[in-house]
Amino acid sequence: MDILHVLKTHFSTISSSLLLLQDIEKVALFQQFKKETVLLKEDSYVQFIPLVVKGLVKVYKEEENGNEVLLYYIKPGESCIMSIMAAEKNVPINVKGVVEEDAEIILIPVKDIHPIRKNHNKWNAFVYELFNDKFDEVIEMIKILTFSNKQKRLEDYLKTKAKLNNSNTILKSHQQIANELGSSREVISRLLKKLEKDGKVALSQRQITIL
Repeated sequence: MDILHVLKTHFSTISSSLLLLQDIEKVALFQQFKKETVLLKEDSYVQFIPLVVKGLVKVYKEEENGNEVLLYYIKPGESCIMSIMAAEKNVPINVKGVVEEDAEIILIPVKDIHPIRKNHNKWNAFVYELFNDKFDEVIEMIKILTFSNKQKRLEDYLKTKAKLNNSNTILKSHQQIANELGSSREVISRLLKKLEKDGKVALSQRQITIL
């Protein structure tokens, strides 16, 4: 795998600095991860900073009752701002990251992040841009969870997932959706049935298609 070429192709903010790309290439690893692989384990120290090339990674908080609070997704061309912050402060990360779709990821060892940050302004610009984007996503998720009624919340969630997946078909169980929206499976199933009756979605086993 030509890491230099992949970085140039997928990471526009840092692609203009050849020296930065070369410094990342010297220390980085390229790995493939299957769906449902735990990439970030809550209360553990970050070992690598992920740069997602392909696929999707879900970052969330897991409550004691099993419910999830979705924070954001790491999409191709992005990294995990929570991982970067935890690595910079040398503290355990307080979120969980799971591969949502089979992924290809460039991994930068944490020990090499400090010299990269010190020597390359383009890396810092990438991090600031990432922080801004993920902050906006978290605010949007708070708005959905706090101010929307349950049906509107579900519809917004399905539209967001469809956009992320670039597909009108969402491969999720009712329980998984309930966990991410902080609701119950029964409520989500009832709302999905209503959306199906209204002609907005088609339902099948662990699959929802937006019509």
